[in-house]
Amino acid sequence: MHFLLNSEDLPANFFSYVHYLFNRRHENLLDYKRYHELKRILKNEKLDTFFQPIVDLKTSETFGFEALNRPTKSHLFSTTDAFYDFVGTTDMIFEFEKFCRNLSLQRYVARLNKETIIKKHYTLFLNIHPSILLDKNYHMGETMQLLNEMGVQPNQIVFELTERSAVTDYREFERVLSNYRSQGYRIAIDDVGSGYNSLKTLIYLRPEFIKLDCSLIQSIHQNDAAQKLVSLIYEYATQSNTKIIAEGIEQIEEIAYLQSIGIHFGQGYALGKPKTEITDGSIPNR
Repeated sequence: MHFLLNSEDLPANFFSYVHYLFNRRHENLLDYKRYHELKRILKNEKLDTFFQPIVDLKTSETFGFEALNRPTKSHLFSTTDAFYDFVGTTDMIFEFEKFCRNLSLQRYVARLNKETIIKKHYTLFLNIHPSILLDKNYHMGETMQLLNEMGVQPNQIVFELTERSAVTDYREFERVLSNYRSQGYRIAIDDVGSGYNSLKTLIYLRPEFIKLDCSLIQSIHQNDAAQKLVSLIYEYATQSNTKIIAEGIEQIEEIAYLQSIGIHFGQGYALGKPKTEITDGSIPNR
């Protein structure tokens, strides 16, 4: 005897469950394709490296550059953020971070002749995930050897740690950073002002540079709340001998306000866009 089920006989959540399974299968397949694309990118060095200038707001001179590694836009990774979010979910974070560090340094030196590096003494900001510095497999001596080969001094390198990346053991992280500082490297905390961890991160890690999140800088000349917060951070920076870098500057009025309160450095499209070639930034005329 055969029984035929009508849709009315099925549990109310049956179709929802089938839909869930279908979506999971699609997501798993997509992750599989993304993982193999990530491996291909590493193998063939398929990342574009851009350098965005960081400008001294007092002298208008270029202080340094932030190295930005970006994948080619594709259906697998529609944005750079989507790409880096995926990398963070894989078992290839350590390998990828090491790859980006070496790629950034190699392309930086290749695009600047040695005489220019020594003469202008630019500073290079390298993005790095906090967990990598705590990884026992991460040997800073490898970076030192690479720098020696390229004629770059450790005091020309700043490790930029994103404030959005959680640091759980602050005392251990402080100890690790002290070791790197003893070799000449400096530390910057990125995205300050974008999350609740900002103050604790600044107190424990005592960075040489504080990079203010672009959300604080956007139209700051018209935003009283942002002005008050930036003033408090500036006061802390002054007392702790820390330099501030305002990110995401896009308007001349923002530059004028930041200069008026003494912010040290700026970064953003108004000062210089990220480019594959290395070019100085500048403060536009009003």
